[in-house]
Amino acid sequence: MKLPGRVTPRYLPTILGCLSVCLSLIAGVQAQGTVEISEVRVNYLFGNQVTFSARLRTVAPVQEAWLLFQSVGENRAHLARLTLLADGHAVYQHAIASEALRPFAAVYFWYRIILSSGDVYTSPPYTFQYIDNRFPWQVLEDEWVRVHWYAGDLDFGQTAFDVAHVGLQRISEVLPYQKSPPLDLYLYASTVDLQNALDLGGPVWANAQATPDLGVALLAIAPDAEAPLTMERQIPHELAHLVLYQRAGTAYERLPLWLREGVASLAELYPNPEYRQALSAAAQSGSLLDINTLCESFPGDAARAYLAYAEADSFTRYLYSTYGPPALYNLILAYADGLNCEQGARRALGLTLTQLDRRWRESVLNTSPVRAAGQNLLPYLILLVMMLSIPAWGWSQITARRSHE
Repeated sequence: MKLPGRVTPRYLPTILGCLSVCLSLIAGVQAQGTVEISEVRVNYLFGNQVTFSARLRTVAPVQEAWLLFQSVGENRAHLARLTLLADGHAVYQHAIASEALRPFAAVYFWYRIILSSGDVYTSPPYTFQYIDNRFPWQVLEDEWVRVHWYAGDLDFGQTAFDVAHVGLQRISEVLPYQKSPPLDLYLYASTVDLQNALDLGGPVWANAQATPDLGVALLAIAPDAEAPLTMERQIPHELAHLVLYQRAGTAYERLPLWLREGVASLAELYPNPEYRQALSAAAQSGSLLDINTLCESFPGDAARAYLAYAEADSFTRYLYSTYGPPALYNLILAYADGLNCEQGARRALGLTLTQLDRRWRESVLNTSPVRAAGQNLLPYLILLVMMLSIPAWGWSQITARRSHE
């Protein structure tokens, strides 16, 4: 993949004051017999409300007028009954708090008009992109990726843009990558801003969120001295989730969670040095998590979740270095075909996941079931020796006294 040169930033229009973007969707007059719809517009403030407006002209009186809208990826459409003004205008305000729209997704909406004559008219669909318009986003983009940021100067954005391309090159070493619509990265200046955008309601340590089916990733990266290092870990990591979804499609959710996170860690430009410490401590204390318990989900508490990420990283790196990129890709395909954790590993690598887990521990962490059992039993062995040594010492004293008599 050839890296592009420096790209001039493009600024998204932001209306100051109300901080809302008016997306004019005037598409001309839509007519079908006795109904015409014009002046179709959407105006929204992210996380607050969306206002739909249009003007209807009909030959016969309107008996009912409905607005239907649905985000990409949602299973059902929202339905709202409209009240027409005397001039034919219909306005509907949708409160996000009552029914949220999917952040950063395209939203499709259409009108359904029932006339007193019994005729029913359904308009063609309109669309708008529901992005976070609370911030004055700057954008660097090319055919591969779009980087959006609002805090920091052009060098900050250019650094993220360059890291994204290096990350895509790294990912292509693990996954066959085909050109697709550009992947979107939104860089928030703080974790609070990011979590407010998605209303995550999750743990405070969550500082990135990928939405693979939308090709969008959100990251919390402040424009400070640590930004380049943070970018080199987080940006390739989140891009790998997006590329992995492109390869697996809807089968992405079938992939074990440890594999999804492990492949994303492989893409990072340098490994997390703290993972090794967490693994060593867990190995010494005998608190390592079995890999087959990390297929569906990770633990809920922060400490054990961090260990799960560390294990996913180390285990996937072990598979990659031991069996090679083609074998790891075959493992992804096996799981995408619907095989469970044990069966997928056996088909792709010839061993069950449990067997691979054992080999990883012995090879990377220098642990084995026998050694672990010995470590667990060591305190009891010491106690047993002490208990046996006391009678032995007493018997030796008795024997010594008898020899002097």
